[in-house]
Parts: sequence; structure tokens; C-alpha cells
Amino acid sequence: MPLFNQSIRRKIVGIALGLIVLMLVTSILSIVMSSQVGILLDELTNRYIPAYGDLARANIRSLERAVALRRMVMMKMQSPTDEEAYAARLREFEDADRKIEQEAESARKHINAIIDDTRTPSDNAALARIETRIETAVIELRRDQNEDHAKLLKQIDAQQMIEARNTLEHIDALRDQFNQKIDAIRADMLKQVFVSTSQVIRHQRQAIIISGIVTVLAAVVGFAFALLVSSGITRPVRLLLAGTREVEAGRFDKAITVSTQDEIGELAAAFNRMIEQLRHNERIRETFGRYIDPKVVQGLIDRPEVAIDGQRRVMTIMFSDMSGFTSMSEGMTPRGLVKVMNHYFTVMSAPIRNNRGVIDKYIGDAIMSYWGPPFVEEDEQALLAGLTAIDMADEVPALQKQLPDLLGIRAMPVPCDLRIGIATGEVLTGSIGSELMMSFTVMGDAVNLASRLEAANKVYGTRILISQATAEAIGARLELREIDRLAVVGQSVPQPVFEVMGRAGAPNPPQESLRAYYAEGLAAYRACRFDEARSAFNAALESAPGDGPSRALLARIAQFEANPPAADWNGAWRLESK
Repeated sequence: MPLFNQSIRRKIVGIALGLIVLMLVTSILSIVMSSQVGILLDELTNRYIPAYGDLARANIRSLERAVALRRMVMMKMQSPTDEEAYAARLREFEDADRKIEQEAESARKHINAIIDDTRTPSDNAALARIETRIETAVIELRRDQNEDHAKLLKQIDAQQMIEARNTLEHIDALRDQFNQKIDAIRADMLKQVFVSTSQVIRHQRQAIIISGIVTVLAAVVGFAFALLVSSGITRPVRLLLAGTREVEAGRFDKAITVSTQDEIGELAAAFNRMIEQLRHNERIRETFGRYIDPKVVQGLIDRPEVAIDGQRRVMTIMFSDMSGFTSMSEGMTPRGLVKVMNHYFTVMSAPIRNNRGVIDKYIGDAIMSYWGPPFVEEDEQALLAGLTAIDMADEVPALQKQLPDLLGIRAMPVPCDLRIGIATGEVLTGSIGSELMMSFTVMGDAVNLASRLEAANKVYGTRILISQATAEAIGARLELREIDRLAVVGQSVPQPVFEVMGRAGAPNPPQESLRAYYAEGLAAYRACRFDEARSAFNAALESAPGDGPSRALLARIAQFEANPPAADWNGAWRLESK
């Protein structure tokens, strides 16, 4: 049976065995090279460095020997002589003298061991000279100082102190000469230590470089071997990988050629079926993504039963509208109007998407959107809607500057602004419509209330009005102001409505004064203390000239003074128009 017609298992086992052999060869070579570095390190740590240490200790022993000699002289000079102490000092002197020879001999042994070891490169000639110099220095020290020591003791016994002092100075000079010789030998030995250290580092680098080269060669050989053995596998795998990359890039129009009958061939066929299904789903997304929010499209694909059955959920609904649109559109060409509206919707839709809202539909110049499960958590939907409204209001100044440029005119004939209404409550979500056409949307009182609050902005001169349920859900996370107790069209029971003033902590001192004076005036207004209410609302206007709610309630106070409210009036206002 030809090699390439083998089963996938045998192909993989053959590749694995070949790679294992290459790995063993690389490992053996690395071990051999590492052992050579280990031999060099062993010589450095167990021979070079100890030899240098022996020479350093020989210097110390010579100083100890000189100290012991002086103590012997001191014991001899005492009257009477302390023989026991003298004997102790003599033993110290002899011990130090013996240790000098021991340290020197130890250094010579380590140096000879380096010279005798043929496994490591070393400057044997230089080491031999160092060994000879050590031996010569010790012999000369022994020869010169033995005579002087005997002479010194005789002079001390004969009380010849001047001669003894001269002899002692000569001994010190000999000791200094010995130390100088040892220091010179140590300096040369230190050079050898540095040379050995450099060799270790060089061999280590060579081992790393050679190991890297061998590893690369092994990888190249292994890759060539694997390529040769597994060509029957790699070709369909490469095709499968190319198809996967196409899918990753969002292209579902390229099927994979099934060229084998093994497991990979079956995988390629399954991949083609998957691409076909993805292509079908992508066509759905592309078709409906421009008409329905992508989140809704994905949800309908993942859970189609939701669209069929419908669900009741607590959601937050927002309606936004461009004020002055009707007057503005009368003076525009159809092309200019479409251009303006497309730009307006693009700018105002971005904050909704950025705050994870779902755009339900565009109605003329209005946008209907909502927040709620399963797209966002229930406890954050009201806050996200409020933040969206703030972001949309922040876009108004830039939009007012951009519209004349879009139309090619100096200034807009009618100023444009934004009105937003937000309400939270239980709604029905699902596919609503007829057998011919369906729309996935939300329905309920909260939807109607949000639409009415958007229109109520015209009455109060505000931009963003929210319902009581929305305000309670937001809490202190945004700056709010109660505007009025209002019953909109379709509602029998009035409820407080609030204005969103900004993000938490955003109001400046004039806005704080506005909120305080307005709250004082609203309380007096509801209690029918109209003079107090008028004073408070006027104070609010001084803090924020042009405040729409203050002006609206001052106008009502003027009406009530002419036509007082009923005795059972509860301070609420009924909005008769939509």
C-alpha cells in the first residue's frame, strides 16, 4: 500500500516517530555540550578559585606568623620570663609557619591538577610558571627567615635589644617581600581565573548557539519529513483552514473541494453544509438588518418562539422627535430633506446603540427605541435610557451647526431642537401585525406614555421628560427635577413627571438654585398659594433665565387667578392634546 494511502492514524504515528528521533538526537547533542560546560565550571569552581583562595590565605598566615613572633619577643622581654606564655606563642608561631606551607602546597596541587587535566583548555605554561614561583617564594622565605629567627632569639636572650630590633625589622622586610611575591602571583592567578571564566562563558554561548542551530535544523528536517509523509492530510486541511478564514472574514460563498474519502473528507463535507447554513442566516441578517435592529434579528434567529408566542416584560421606552421639522421641511427639496433626515437619524441613533438600546422604528422624524431583557438587565434599563437621552441632547449643538452645511445654506430657516419622552412599565413584546406582514415591536401603556411625554415637552419648554417609574428606577444616578403632576391623553390617574437635568454631580450652582426654587414654587402651586408660587418661580427664572417649566406654571397661575381651580383640585394638570 503506498505511503500516502495509509490511514490518518498511521500517517500521524509515522510523523510522531520521526519527530521523536529528531528530538532525541537534539537532546543528546545538548547533553554532550552541556557536560563540556559543566567540566569547565567544575574546574573553575573546584580548582581555579580554591587555588586563588589558598594564595590569599598564605598572605594572611604570614601576617599571623609575624604577630606570633612579636608576641614571643614580648614574652622573652618580660622579667621574669613567662615560659608558659612563651611556649604558647611559640606553638602559634610554628602553627602559622606550617600553615603557610600548607596553603602554598594546596595552591600548587590545584594548579597541577589543572595542568594535568587534558579535558579542558588552559594556559599550562603560565600555570607552571605560577606553580614554580609559589614554590620558590616559600623556599626563600623559609631559608631567609629561619636564620633570622634563631639570631633574634639569641639576641633577646643576651639582652641585645638594639641588634634584636634590627633583626626584627629585617624579618619584617623579608615578610613584606614574601607578601609582595604572593600578591604578584595572586594577580597572575586572578588573570587565569578571568581567562577560565571567559572560556566558560564562551563555551556556554557556543552551546546555546549550536543547540539553536541544531534545533532549527531538526525543525526543518522534521517539517520536511512531516510534509513528505502527511501531504495527503495537509492539503485538505489547508483547504479547510482557508475556508475557515473566509468564514471568519464574513465570506460564505466559497465551498471546500472534498478530495479524500477519509475522516478529513467527511469533515470537509460537514464544513460545506455549515457554510450553507451560515450563508442562509447571513442572508436573513443582511435582508432584515436594515429594517430591524440587529439585536432583534439575532434574537429571532436564536429564539424564534419568542416572536411567535410573545412575552410580557418590564421595559423602558423612549420617543425622540425633532422640533420644528414640519416648518423646516416645507422649504426643502426632497433630496435635501432626505439628506438632512438621514444625517439626523445617523447622529441620534448612535447614542442609542452605544447604550445598548434597540431601535424599534423611525416614524417620520421621530425615533422609537426601548431597553429591557434580554438585551439589558432590568435594573439598568432606565439608567441607560436616561444616559442615551443626555447623549442625544449633547449632539444638538453640533447638529445645528452641521445642517446648514449639508443643505448648502448660510443658516437654517427654522431652528431645530430635540424632544424626548421616556417611560418604564410592563409591555407586550412579540411579532405584531397581520398574516401578510409582521413587525417585532413592543405595545402597552408605557409606550403610549413615552409618546405623550415626548409631546409634553412642548408644553413645558423642556427637552427630556420621564415618567415616575423611570425616575424611581434611576434614583440618584442622574440629576432629576420634578416638573408637574400630569395626566396625559389616555390616562385617568395623574402621575409625577420629571426632567433629566444631567449626569449625577453635573448641575452647577445656578441649576441647583433653579431646582430648589422650582420645588418650592411647585409645592406652593399645588397648595394654591399662588403668590408664594409666583415669587418662587420668578426666583427660579433669575437663576436660569428662559426656564420653560417656570414660565409654563407662571402662565397657569395667571389663568387660575382669573378662573380659580375647584375646591377639590389636587394640583394635577390634564394634557388634552396628544
